[in-house]
Amino acid sequence: MKIKKGDNVIILSGKDKGKDGKVLQVMPRVERVVVEKLNIRKRHTRPRREGEKGQIIELEAPMHISNVMVVCAKCNKPTRVGSKIHEGGKSRVCKRCEAVI
Repeated sequence: MKIKKGDNVIILSGKDKGKDGKVLQVMPRVERVVVEKLNIRKRHTRPRREGEKGQIIELEAPMHISNVMVVCAKCNKPTRVGSKIHEGGKSRVCKRCEAVI
């Protein structure tokens, strides 16, 4: 997977198209990511104890990884991610400006 936790990404499709945020969680088996404050869903919860009230909780729902694209820190544009092998190991690079992500 080319998207990692902590990356800044932009949303390519859906109701939050064009917005950007930070990746909170990556789920490689199901190819989904959770982005901070985007793709918000409302969850209605029942009261668990007597005297407690039910509530509506807003939480970030996972979205498919194909709907997000990494934003390069150097050129501030959405970009594809490549990899380069060097003597210190392997690193992810921006396909536009060749900067290390």
